[in-house]
Amino acid sequence: MKNQTSQVIVDVEKVFPGGGTIAAALSFPADRNHVTVLFGPSGAGKTTILRSLAGLERPNTGRIRFGEEVWFDAEAGMMMPPQKRSIGYVFQDYALFPHLTVNQNVAYGLKEVARELRASKLDKILQLVQLDGLGNRKPKELSGGQQQRVALARALVREPRLLLLDEPLSALDLPTRKHVRGEFAKLLHDLRIPTVLVTHDWTEALSLGDQLVVMVAGKVRQIGHPQKVFSAPEDIDVAHSLGIETIVPGKVIASGDDLASVRVGEVTLSALSNESSLSDVYVCIRAEDVILEKPRDVAGSARNRLEGVILEITPSGPLTQIKVDVGFPLICSVTRQAVAELGLKPQDKIVAVIKAPAVRLLPRHS
Repeated sequence: MKNQTSQVIVDVEKVFPGGGTIAAALSFPADRNHVTVLFGPSGAGKTTILRSLAGLERPNTGRIRFGEEVWFDAEAGMMMPPQKRSIGYVFQDYALFPHLTVNQNVAYGLKEVARELRASKLDKILQLVQLDGLGNRKPKELSGGQQQRVALARALVREPRLLLLDEPLSALDLPTRKHVRGEFAKLLHDLRIPTVLVTHDWTEALSLGDQLVVMVAGKVRQIGHPQKVFSAPEDIDVAHSLGIETIVPGKVIASGDDLASVRVGEVTLSALSNESSLSDVYVCIRAEDVILEKPRDVAGSARNRLEGVILEITPSGPLTQIKVDVGFPLICSVTRQAVAELGLKPQDKIVAVIKAPAVRLLPRHS
């Protein structure tokens, strides 16, 4: 059993007027750099849990504990105020003061610090977030990534025990977000404090998180290492929230030698066998795991080679999403260069190649 003195333990329920309920039970280390990602679609309850940790939201039932400190206990009627929790909070819109400089925005959290210590703390934190030399600029004179770092510096300058981030990269445009993400991941892991981060972007969840908490419709549905959760969602709701593009019903008709044969309409697929016996399942396939080839006589090593017809071609940023009828609708994701090299267009015949480990099976209950 984990030592509770080194854990943040959250087990709360919040009921909103009108019937909406948010419930979460999770834990993470309180004494080291560890990033817990609250992941899920808008309205899943992620920010409610973050605000409960901050003391900005009062749950109806449950308990929140940071190490040996009780931050909230509904039964005892106890709720520690936000200012005593020693947390840093970065809001989704950063909430910078537009009329103040970078130095003044960051120093806003140092009112209670002796004047002679403020300058050294300010210099240290601006160097940490790579803003040294920009202290006299106003927020409007900064890039989106720099504004995000100002908000982070303001949260960190008081040396919080816990950092809370609400969609920290969502205010950035896509190119800036990609550039900042790598720097942000390194910074979070250099801070040596636990962090809880809210996002609905699976790329951010994979690149930033040590632990992924998937929330769907107000409840925690799966917790684990991000890569493990993304490769093995536990149910169809989690699979949908993780953005798996193709989810179709099927039936396991045979299994053995670690492989299962799954019938989807008139098509039979090979998948890695799970522990379940012959059963109704959902077949889940990520678009990025599908390779498209022109029809040919030479067969490759992949077990699943599905002949089909292209139904739709939809550009999506640097990639192109292609919908193929292979006996069921299959979504594929390829580069624009691949589309051009293969000369793909609607109604073309095509072969979709999928390796057995990329076909994931989830139980389907009636």
